[in-house]
Amino acid sequence: MQEAISKLRAASRVAVLTGAGISAESGIPTFRGEGGLWRNYRAEDLATPEAFARDPALVWEWYDWRRGLCAQAEPNDGHRVIAEMERHYDDFLLITQNVDDLHPRAGSTKLVEIHGNIFRARCTVCLEHFGLSDGPLREVPVLCPACGKLARPHIVWFGETYESGVLNRATTFLTRTDVVLVVGTSGAVTTPVSLALQAIGRGAYAIEINPNESQVTRFAHTFLQQNAGVALPALWQQVREQRG
Repeated sequence: MQEAISKLRAASRVAVLTGAGISAESGIPTFRGEGGLWRNYRAEDLATPEAFARDPALVWEWYDWRRGLCAQAEPNDGHRVIAEMERHYDDFLLITQNVDDLHPRAGSTKLVEIHGNIFRARCTVCLEHFGLSDGPLREVPVLCPACGKLARPHIVWFGETYESGVLNRATTFLTRTDVVLVVGTSGAVTTPVSLALQAIGRGAYAIEINPNESQVTRFAHTFLQQNAGVALPALWQQVREQRG
């Protein structure tokens, strides 16, 4: 781990890429783990444009349940350390797959939510974006406050493409980053893996923090096989001590 500490200490431009694992430590079930089912539906059955077209009320009910789980969860030490890292580097970007809002609640502001945010919605007609409260929805499906037409969760669904502006911001930053930390991602979603490999291919030092090996592990320079809430505070404490 000493090499990773030295690289973080010397770095001026740092990227962090997080996946569902860091949120699982806060009690939010992952799509592919235990607790991923709702009324016997899988995420793949509901998080699609086709499912929303068939039954928008059902999809909104599922997202209302998920928002409730996210609202009850609290950021963990891993989230808080990432927010602290942001304040220590002039050039820093957090790229997260997670839609649960835990990173912003922990204090992160320099971030790209590549899959969207579960506490936001957008109109399917006028494309207005608007926030949702933490509490249960009063009615489903949700309608746009601007035009009254059907709204959808501001989430990238299975089969959809990423918003170009969001992805471009992430890829542009990763082309010149000194260090990339990959935290709690399984690699089951291909885009985050390709983002990490892009940074590594351009010379970034890669640190992976994950209790299990992933598709990134064999490319990482340092692999810390622990939960983020354990490994990140320990790693960052040593970086700060050596930075003086």
